[in-house]
Amino acid sequence: VQLQASGGGLVQAGESLRLSCAASGSITNIDFMGWYRQAAGKQRESVATATVWYTNYADSVKGRFTISRDNAVNTIYLQMNSLKPEDTAVYYCKIRLRGADFWGQGTQVTVSS
Repeated sequence: VQLQASGGGLVQAGESLRLSCAASGSITNIDFMGWYRQAAGKQRESVATATVWYTNYADSVKGRFTISRDNAVNTIYLQMNSLKPEDTAVYYCKIRLRGADFWGQGTQVTVSS
């Protein structure tokens, strides 16, 4: 399965973006989906993750970001509202299917103050 992330860009603080992660195959049976980010000079961190049983968000994005999926178009999303300069990073999507992890290539999000 290949993942293509898109939707990043340059926005001002307070604005919104929706990231998309399109899969080359069906995501109906995925066990896990998630969005991660890596800011310059920092380690990659989890932003939002979800399974059938739970959805978790980093404390820094709770109430502002929402992870979702659309099986009909094999795409997962990250809706990001009220963006802050500290949200600036490369964002990566990940799915787990039949025990194997697949990552997207990353999309840059830059939030200016």
